[in-house]
Amino acid sequence: MPSILDAIAEPRQLKALSLKELDQLACELRARIIETCAANGGHLAPSLGVVELTIALHRVFDSPLDKIVWDVGHQSYAHKLLTGRNAAFGTLRTLGGISGFPKRAESPHDSFDVGHSSTSISAALGFSVARDLKGGRNKVLAVIGDGSMTGGIAYEALNHAGELNKDLVVILNDNEMSISENVGAISNLLSRTITSEFVHKTKKDLEAFLNGLPMFGRSALQIAKRAEESLKGLFTPGMLFEAFGFEYIGPIDGHNIPLLLETLENVKRFDDAVLIHVLTKKGKGYKPAEANPSLFHGVGPFDAATGKVLKGKGGAASYTGVFGETLKRLALENEKIVAVTAAMPDGTGLTPFAKEFPDRFFDVGIAEQHAVTFAAGLAAEGFRPVVALYSSFLQRGFDQVCHDVCLQELPVLFAIDRAGVVGSDGPTHHGVFDLSYLRQLPGITVMAPKDENELQHMLFTALSLDGPSSVRYPRGSGLGVPMDQILTSLPVGKGELVRKGTDGAIVAIGTMVQPALQAAAALALEGVELAVLNARFVKPLDGELILELAGLGLLVTVEENALQGGFGTAILELLEENEVTGVKVVRLGFPDSFIEQGEQVELKAIYGLDAAGIAASVRQARSAGKN
Repeated sequence: MPSILDAIAEPRQLKALSLKELDQLACELRARIIETCAANGGHLAPSLGVVELTIALHRVFDSPLDKIVWDVGHQSYAHKLLTGRNAAFGTLRTLGGISGFPKRAESPHDSFDVGHSSTSISAALGFSVARDLKGGRNKVLAVIGDGSMTGGIAYEALNHAGELNKDLVVILNDNEMSISENVGAISNLLSRTITSEFVHKTKKDLEAFLNGLPMFGRSALQIAKRAEESLKGLFTPGMLFEAFGFEYIGPIDGHNIPLLLETLENVKRFDDAVLIHVLTKKGKGYKPAEANPSLFHGVGPFDAATGKVLKGKGGAASYTGVFGETLKRLALENEKIVAVTAAMPDGTGLTPFAKEFPDRFFDVGIAEQHAVTFAAGLAAEGFRPVVALYSSFLQRGFDQVCHDVCLQELPVLFAIDRAGVVGSDGPTHHGVFDLSYLRQLPGITVMAPKDENELQHMLFTALSLDGPSSVRYPRGSGLGVPMDQILTSLPVGKGELVRKGTDGAIVAIGTMVQPALQAAAALALEGVELAVLNARFVKPLDGELILELAGLGLLVTVEENALQGGFGTAILELLEENEVTGVKVVRLGFPDSFIEQGEQVELKAIYGLDAAGIAASVRQARSAGKN
């Protein structure tokens, strides 16, 4: 049988397909997604769950004229395949390939760049208002998952959208809620009735008529609305969304193409705010993903035939794992330690802690702002909260870190996972700004370990401090160094001179210490002897030792962070404040741009943050100094 997917160059071609052909297309989309994710890794289960929904959206609506805004975007693979990227799909999430998330620069069908959750309704409302201001008539749709609905910004957007009552369609993709056949049938019947053009128009006309009656009209309208809400409330969970001012439709089966088409065709005629509640199964059509949707939510390469995930190099424990085990160990000794995360217990390594101390573990959902202030409240009452978040996600709670933690000098520890470049998820997930945005805040201690052994000592140190602190560490395995059994507190603001030298110094922080040592060893073979300082602390700096090293005439700072406002900038400030002259400073880090997707090793090499790149920068600096 000829491939339908391979013949699709643009989504409007779906309008000519029969229902049987749409079913075949769904199978082909799943096969292509599974094949590519098996090779490259990716967000498999979310994308498999919305195949039929994606087909229906592109069949009924006219992208890119009609705007489809995907929340987070890890469910957008079928969308990419149907919008001209089938041939390039094998490059998904690779260096120079197509993004794992919607990206405006990649296709006109990607209406909004995403990667973090809960933003779709806000963006879609912006599109709707802009359309009306320009006198347009296109439709705007936001597709948001039930997990993203735990984010506060989603409700802020619902509140505003309901007030404005613009022509806006929100599709709630619910892949967690189970519903029985009988209730499902009733809900489908209700949805068909509610979305029919006749019923919708009649309802509007009746409301207008009752509002116009001089004496009893408004009372009658309120009674009618209460009756409608009571009936719908018996069968549907839509009362909340009705309260926000949305017309609620559903729940409906998100894998039933005819039902989806009928519902969307009816809703297409609406001119006000409507929410469609769609029930889907995460990992649909691939048994390993259906059985373990959490594992296959974001998965590395795997064997498509068996679903067995292909392991990496193995060996050293991951930084995430060391963090989780160390925190559990410390919590056994200190009952005041509590752990907080935002929908990432596995990703942050807190699952062992949660099993050991269920009453002291809190997963607040996708709500980083709340996580930070919640921890501040715990700290104010004498507890020692540890907030474990990915670096790029902590950005969402910056105001709370500033005003609710640092301003009050509360002892909250931020365990910042995935610091630095993270790989194939790309610019929305790289954690290259935390050193910059945290070190500017008064009173916070900012640390980064050179290896997994130093990580456990830093955690011990942070939990002994009287004020706020952060420890950042990368995605992936440690260096395989021996692990001390006895934890000690590091002297705050003191670095570690790990190599002596006379021709200059490399001052490195965190993951950059090891390549700095390798670069120094390579340069030593050329007769260049460089000292290497493991700074350990970005704030407070080891000013005394850094100023002493500045006397060597050359300082090379190295950080897996943006150069703007980062670790190297802190050293420039230190030199300026102490009126130091006669020293050449070379800052190595990420430039003033968002970093593309690619493997961690690839990206570090591109930006000169591996041993070869550091050594090359030293040679260039020394050569320039001689001219």
